[in-house]
Amino acid sequence: MFKHGFRSAGLLVVLAIIWLLWSGIYSPLLIGLGLVSCTLSVHLAKRVGFFDRDVFSLHVMHRLPGYWLWLLGEIVKSSLDVARIILHPRLPISPIVVEFESAPRGPVGQAILGNSITLTPGTLTLDIHDGRMRVHCLTQAGSEALLAGEFNRRAARLTED
Repeated sequence: MFKHGFRSAGLLVVLAIIWLLWSGIYSPLLIGLGLVSCTLSVHLAKRVGFFDRDVFSLHVMHRLPGYWLWLLGEIVKSSLDVARIILHPRLPISPIVVEFESAPRGPVGQAILGNSITLTPGTLTLDIHDGRMRVHCLTQAGSEALLAGEFNRRAARLTED
């Protein structure tokens, strides 16, 4: 119980700092709404059992900046590919849904993988169930790149102990 209090307070502080930094507007109304939003988020995290198990340890935090930089590069490359496809007169798309085994085993790793794929233009994670992911790809080439497994490997490396 005491452990949950520290985790809850820590999460509340982190969320409040992020809210303040991203908001950039420091009127009493917005600060109050931000506090309500952060408190509600912590309450919901408690209700779903976020603090009952170690779903994401702090020891992987040092790996996040590298992952984010790599993901940003993938987003830029995919954005350029999608722009090229859209501007092409024949609109050369070949939509396909692929399914593959997720390398990250835990729920957080699978969520990171699914969200990373969805953030990349031209792909959309449709389903994650029992460690299997179903993803819609705009092109056959995009599906082949996804099945090559770099997203899977990077997400697994980010969340491994």
